[in-house]
Amino acid sequence: MLGCLFLLGTYTIFGQVKLPSIFTDNMVIQRNKPIHIWGWGRPNEIVEVMFDGEVKEVTVEGNHSWSIWLRSRKADTTPHVLYVRHQGQEIRLKNILIGDIWLCSGQSNMEWPLDKEMHYPSEVSKTDQGLLRLYNPTYAGENIYNKAFGDSIVKRLNREEFYLGHWESSNQTTSSSMSAVGYYFGKKILEETSVPIGLIHLAIGGAPIETFISAETLYASRDYRGKVTKNWLYNDALPKWIRERGVQNLGRAKDVLVDSLGPNHAYKPGFAYRAGVHPLLKMPIKGIIWYQGESNAQEQPRVDEYAELQAMMVRDYRVKWGDLQMPFYWAQLSAIDTKNYNAHLWPQFRDEQRKLLYMVPYGGMAVTSDIGAKNDVHPTNKKAVGDRLARWALHKTYGHAIVPSGPLVKKVKFKGDHLMVSFEHSSGLTTSDGMALRGFSLDGRREVKAYIQKRRVIIPITEQPEYLYYGWKAWTRGNLVNSEELPASTFKTSVSYDR
Repeated sequence: MLGCLFLLGTYTIFGQVKLPSIFTDNMVIQRNKPIHIWGWGRPNEIVEVMFDGEVKEVTVEGNHSWSIWLRSRKADTTPHVLYVRHQGQEIRLKNILIGDIWLCSGQSNMEWPLDKEMHYPSEVSKTDQGLLRLYNPTYAGENIYNKAFGDSIVKRLNREEFYLGHWESSNQTTSSSMSAVGYYFGKKILEETSVPIGLIHLAIGGAPIETFISAETLYASRDYRGKVTKNWLYNDALPKWIRERGVQNLGRAKDVLVDSLGPNHAYKPGFAYRAGVHPLLKMPIKGIIWYQGESNAQEQPRVDEYAELQAMMVRDYRVKWGDLQMPFYWAQLSAIDTKNYNAHLWPQFRDEQRKLLYMVPYGGMAVTSDIGAKNDVHPTNKKAVGDRLARWALHKTYGHAIVPSGPLVKKVKFKGDHLMVSFEHSSGLTTSDGMALRGFSLDGRREVKAYIQKRRVIIPITEQPEYLYYGWKAWTRGNLVNSEELPASTFKTSVSYDR
């Protein structure tokens, strides 16, 4: 509120025109949708906007805001200039492209920078991509872990200053700190479509899903209202780990902004939504890619609710962006051992993410369990993740005739002395290592023999099981893939019987 009052005071005194921080040189404007330009200025005075030969004027409202819509345009690789004029002042934004904007969000595996990714030494010389644009802001508390925030960080824990950044063209300098998953995703889409791609990166290391969901949306839910009814640092309806980190960061902080949900922090329910997502809602985008879940996968209640929480978030985003078919593609959690990390519930969590395929239309899931790091929550092969997310987008959003996924279980049927397992995306079923098929279980613990028969998996049995499991270990050894060498997802599914 104080930030808003300060800005309003500035307009009253100086009469300056101002644009949201997402409008900078080098930006991408979403193709095939009306173009929205908005900002603030002196009330009752004229603002003129000129772009690509189109000129429009509007009178600034009494609350200092103004808004102009321009006609939609096709993708264009020719750089454009946007002019905004008001009271003798001119803002000129250069090198603007018209293409597709993708929002990249989640936690540290989405945040993981390109220069720490395993393919970076061979990729760095290929990063000069003039048609790939990056909005990669820093955020307050970035790379600060098990210690207290300093005063300079605390001062930025408000929705106006939490994310600070600007658009840049991809090159060796700008791409190095960009989300590796986002970079490889965007580059693949660009290569296959020749449409300029803009990537907006809002991921936060360690962040729970709750921070990316509107607090109002959580409160409106009978099931999840408890997440936003008291100080988040002491709210058992939130993941324990993120609350412990919040106390470490804020325990001694002075002058941190506080409201009924407690002090501001990147992990506070609704905070990243308010600071990062909400300011973008007036800007049309193409879709969203998402890699998050580690912070919500360590406690049974958090695992049980995750699928519905994510589905609720996606529905809310689509309604607020005014696009009920907005693409949303997510990365499934990878595989990791439980010796050095609390991953005991990861098999169930991965299955909850798989179930989202049937809860989120216009969506898709990239399986990553085959590229996990046994003792590290941050596997470094992010190229495979970005490429697999891009396969979904190319298939579903851009209409390319490609296989988007590895085998996804469709049905398990009891046939006398065996189970017959059928899959989607089952062409060319084989094993990733040329060895015997692994990863299937009747009880989630002991593996059973299985073999491939054309496009199905056959499992000999001596008793009638209730469920069939695959990849039901935190560090899974499952090796089923299809002809595209894409891995099968972890699953637990019931067995059907002929009557």
